[in-house]
Amino acid sequence: MNEKLRKKLIQAGADTDGALERFMGNEGLYTRFARGFREDGNYDALLKAMEAGDVKAAFNAAHTLKGVTGNLSFNRLYEKVSEVVEPLRREDLEEAGKKLPALTDAYEELIRVLEEWEA
Repeated sequence: MNEKLRKKLIQAGADTDGALERFMGNEGLYTRFARGFREDGNYDALLKAMEAGDVKAAFNAAHTLKGVTGNLSFNRLYEKVSEVVEPLRREDLEEAGKKLPALTDAYEELIRVLEEWEA
């Protein structure tokens, strides 16, 4: 990962140093998993479940997304997902919906950087 990309990831809320520690310094492994995040379907599953009013499916998707983002040290997105998980845990779909725009903003920003990484 070059320095320009590292800076963009940090600006998008990633803790690249923390992630590399978690991946025992194996940058190639981290790169594979971080770039593969674009294929994770939990964000889309969360949106669909929220739209359908399925609080259980929304919670499952959000909780899984929280775990994935935590493991990859995508900290800003992790924080925004956490803010959606807690109301869903209480089955408060309305409150979770209020938190969804901030999650979407963080997700889209990170995805833009990850797409640049592919180029």
